[in-house]
Amino acid sequence: MEKILEQTLLYDFYGELLTEHQKQIYEDVVLNDYGFSEVAQEQGISRQGVHDLVKRCNRILQEYESKLHLVERFLTIKRRIEEMESSLRDTEEPDKGQLTRQLQDILENL
Repeated sequence: MEKILEQTLLYDFYGELLTEHQKQIYEDVVLNDYGFSEVAQEQGISRQGVHDLVKRCNRILQEYESKLHLVERFLTIKRRIEEMESSLRDTEEPDKGQLTRQLQDILENL
């Protein structure tokens, strides 16, 4: 998974578990794409401090995911829904019984 996408998903699911200070800096660097120097100057801390905090936040978010697996579940469900939609689009006006069987097969896969 692309790193930015992964960070965004992890933050969407677990960001509220970070402190306000962590959230503000993480959002500025990762989501708003500000540089470490810009954020450091705005926050009155060192560039290294910003870098360390972002790294720590990434580790914290990864630890939550390794325990709860919410992002993994979300991506699995999303993929299965896409497969269902694809299967339904691929059917060419089936009779009612055939469509019912196909839908049952899809539901069983979920």
